[in-house]
Formats: sequence, structure tokens, C-alpha cells
Amino acid sequence: MKKININKYKADFIQKFTFDFKKWMSPAIRDYYSLFIKKAHNNRAQLLGWIKEYSVLENGKSIKVAQKPIQVSSEARETFLTLQAQIGQEVHVGDWLKITQDRVDQFAYVTEDHQWLHNDVERAEKESPFKTTIAHGFLTLSLLPRLTDSVDADEPAYPSAKMTVNYGLNQVRFPYPVKTGSVIRAHSRLIKVSPIKRGLEIEKEISIEIKGTRRPGCVAVSVVRVYF
Repeated sequence: MKKININKYKADFIQKFTFDFKKWMSPAIRDYYSLFIKKAHNNRAQLLGWIKEYSVLENGKSIKVAQKPIQVSSEARETFLTLQAQIGQEVHVGDWLKITQDRVDQFAYVTEDHQWLHNDVERAEKESPFKTTIAHGFLTLSLLPRLTDSVDADEPAYPSAKMTVNYGLNQVRFPYPVKTGSVIRAHSRLIKVSPIKRGLEIEKEISIEIKGTRRPGCVAVSVVRVYF
């Protein structure tokens, strides 16, 4: 019985009938297909980097390449071991902080976001479904360093580190509006720690609790890099 390489057959078929293949799709599937192609194109450089870093071809087969171990200092190693034991745990609960109208107005001034939902108290009382002004979502987000005590010079989170850098956010959501006058605080859960050159990369899921409200005002995965 003749064996057929189905993967090669599919690849040849799609390459030969690319345009016809797209025409056969329903409008809904065509949209998903276009989005898939767009994302694949945008991530091409990243994917090629992964392929180059992790694998090579040997007789037509992909094999994993051993990576060079990352050399870390004794301070970084000690911090890594401490954090590794805390993965999945809530590692910090911040102090309560009141969100005043003055703070919201100052943020609007700096960012030039003067939408009435945030700054027009009288109109918000009449027209807003929340019956009051609300904080900008980005205001809540910008308060993460303060709410997590990561900018406390007297009690730094990583005393042996030379420098801590905000590397970015993996995901951000604002499940519930933070009304002006609300009191909020942050809960931080450690989810990942990885060695990097000269330091560590640390990921935490941060949830902003609103006092008296069941739903959080913000949930974000924060990524910081700590250098030793």
C-alpha cells in the first residue's frame, strides 16, 4: 500500500490554490483567516528568532539546541531561590489609598484627558451610570508602583539589587470603574521568576481591590527586571 505524506500534500495544495482557497471560505471564517495571516506576518521575526535559538535541522528533523547557562551573581541566586519558593503565593498587600477628585483632575491635566466622566462632577451626577466621576483606568495603572510599595527607598523590595526596571505589562484589564472617593489597595501574587543576564525577570499578577466592592478595579501582570 502506497503511503502518502499528508503534510506535504496539504502544503502543496494550499500553495497551489491559495486564492481559490480563500474564496471558498464563509465571510466569518475569512475574517479569522485574514487575522491569522496578519498576526503570523507580524510575529515572523520573533518566530524566526525562536527557531534559530532553540533548534536546527538535522536530516530534515528539528532538534533542540542546548542553551548556554546564564551566569548569575550570588545575590541574584539567593533572591531567585527565595522567590522560587513563593511562586503562586500572595507576596504583598498594600496600604489603602483614597482616590480624590483632585488626584483625578491632576492626572487629567498631565495626560490632557479631560473627558467629563472623570472631571465634570455635576454632569457625572446627572448623566453617568455611576452617578459620580470615575478615575482614569491609566491613573489606576500608573499607581501600581505606589500601591505595591515598589518605590519605597527606605524598604526596597530587593535590598541587594542595584537597579529595578519596569519592563512592561503582559496583560491589563479594568473589570470595574474606580469611582472618585473610593479607597483602593493592591494585592500582588508572584507567578514567575527567571534568570536573565546580570539579574532576574519577575512577573506578578496585581489585583487592585476597591473597598466595599466585589470586583477589582484593575488586574495586570507586571514584569520587572532586577539587576545585581
